[in-house]
Amino acid sequence: MQSSATVLVYSDDANTRAQVRLAAGRRPAADVPPVEFVECATLPAVLDALDAGGIDVCVLDGEAVPAGGMGVCRQIKDEIFRCPPVLLLIGRPQDAWLATWSRADAAVTLPVEPVEFAASLAGLLRARLSIDA
Repeated sequence: MQSSATVLVYSDDANTRAQVRLAAGRRPAADVPPVEFVECATLPAVLDALDAGGIDVCVLDGEAVPAGGMGVCRQIKDEIFRCPPVLLLIGRPQDAWLATWSRADAAVTLPVEPVEFAASLAGLLRARLSIDA
């Protein structure tokens, strides 16, 4: 197992980024490595972080403004070679179809529910780290 996993968290709202960090904790599951966070509040910061490499999973806020996480997800899936899996934060369960349109790998609703979020994040980390191994 690698020593740590890097999770990019995109939201224009610092409170949402804090919810994500708190819900994931230091390690979202016992069988995944501890996580380190790269926080981004703007689309250019997200693109720069992904271009630099080393991101294992992206958590994108679908309610972010001006660039919503759904549009960002679709863009990075088109533009980033071997794009990391994306966990999309959606405002309502009825928005799940938009998460599918954006090609997100998983979606959870806001506000972040810690058990559901940690389980989704751990699942994406397992898949990503097993492919990279």
